[in-house]
Formats: sequence, C-alpha cells, structure tokens
Amino acid sequence: MSAPATSVPNIALNDGVEIPQLGFGVFQVPPEDTAETVTRAFEVGYRHIDTAKVYGNEAGVGDAFHASGLGREDVFVTTKCWNADQGFDSAKQALKASLERLRLDHVDLYLIHWPVPAKDRYLDTWKAFVELKDEGLTRSIGVSNFQPDHLRRIVDETGVTPSVNQVELHPYLVQQGLRREHADRGIVTEAWSPLAQGEVLGDETITGIAQELGRTPGQVVLRWHLQRGNVVFPKSVTPERIKENFEVFDFDLSEEQLSALDGLDRGHRVGPDPDVFVG
Repeated sequence: MSAPATSVPNIALNDGVEIPQLGFGVFQVPPEDTAETVTRAFEVGYRHIDTAKVYGNEAGVGDAFHASGLGREDVFVTTKCWNADQGFDSAKQALKASLERLRLDHVDLYLIHWPVPAKDRYLDTWKAFVELKDEGLTRSIGVSNFQPDHLRRIVDETGVTPSVNQVELHPYLVQQGLRREHADRGIVTEAWSPLAQGEVLGDETITGIAQELGRTPGQVVLRWHLQRGNVVFPKSVTPERIKENFEVFDFDLSEEQLSALDGLDRGHRVGPDPDVFVG
C-alpha cells in the first residue's frame, strides 16, 4: 500500500513516542465489517486506529492491518482495558489477550477505558500498565475518561504520568478545566465522540462557518479539534465520509471562528458520566 498523499501531523507524547493527530475510530463498527472498513481507512491514508476490547472488533483491525502490506512501524494501534478486566493481574492478562486478537507483539498505546471509581481498581491497573510498558507490550500507556482527581491519584502514587487521556470532547462539551489539567501535566488530550454523535452538525454557528469556507460541518468541527491540539478519530463506515473526514488539512479556521466554536460549550454529554459509570 502506497504512502498517503496527505501527511497527518504527529504529536510528541511525554514519553517521546509520536502519535498521528488524526486517527480512525472503530467504536460501534460491527466485527464482521471491521476489516473492510479499516482497509478503506488505510486506503484513504489513515495510519492510526483506535479500538478496544469491549468493541469486539480487535480481530478485524488485525486482519485489515495484516492484509494491508503496511509495516508495523507505519500504523499506530491503540486498544483499551475494559472495566471488568481492571486489577493488577487481570489487566496484564487483558493486554496479552488483546494482542492475540490483533495478532501483534505490541500495541502503540494501551488505555484504561474508564476509571470506575466505585470499584477502585484503577490505581492497581495503572501499576500493571507501568510494568506492561517496561515489558515492551505497549509503547505508551494512558487513560480514558479520567477526571482530574483520578489523574492526580495515579501520578501521585506511581510517579508515572499518562501519555494521553481520551475523553468525550466536542463543541458542546469543551472540557476547558480538564484540558488545562492535561496541559499542566504534559498529557495529550484525545477526543472521542468528536462530533457529539452528530448532534453538533446542525448547529447554526457551525453550519454558518461551513458555508463561509465551502466545507462540511463535520470538517469544520474536526479542524477545530486539530487546531486546538486534540488527537481526534472520527468513526464512519461510509466510504465518502471516511474520505471527507480525512480532508481537513488544507484549510484553517480563523481565531474568531475557533472562539465561536469554543463558545458553544454547554456541558452537554452524549456519553456516560465518568464519575459514576461502571459499564
């Protein structure tokens, strides 16, 4: 497979690993469709795939990669430890099982999927993650859906700061406070549900900017994420949309337009509350 025509910028993580800023998410992609969908994404130029055990499609991601002809160093693969697998020993076994499904000897990034504070296992899970990185089974380690107090606890207890925190983030949930916490600690912000599951696409502010620029509302929102420094991975199974979501590197939003999108924040979640979600 040839190199993509568009070069996606890389962001340096706090451990020196570089991550492509735009990736491809496979949340809710049916397992039987995953290999074909990820293959399309590779053909468009995506080189960063975000999956998870609970999505049930790690094997499909692995199938697409192994059929692609791409080198292992050419594709950044993220997967996640599910809530039921938290705990020191079980987290270690969970990554090994994910690697078997992916048919890889390591992933590039392994995340704790949710903090699940009610179970209080995320600290022991993080200690396991530190060892998994030392063992070479993952190049980087991070978390997902962690709040500031969860971050402080694992860093204070282990001295190891996550490379990323993947959180719900879109123009209706800008997460300014959490992003400041990330910036202070050198944690890269990753945005899941970057389009609020489509809820923001009809917003008149966003549609107005899209009309001004001759772009789609989705492209405008993805460009906002990129210019705000977020790592972002839109999900689609539609070939046209997969391509459209990648075509966001040949225009810029003005500071006024960026601020207009920032101003849409209303603290609205489309996903669960991380403080109470158990899964």
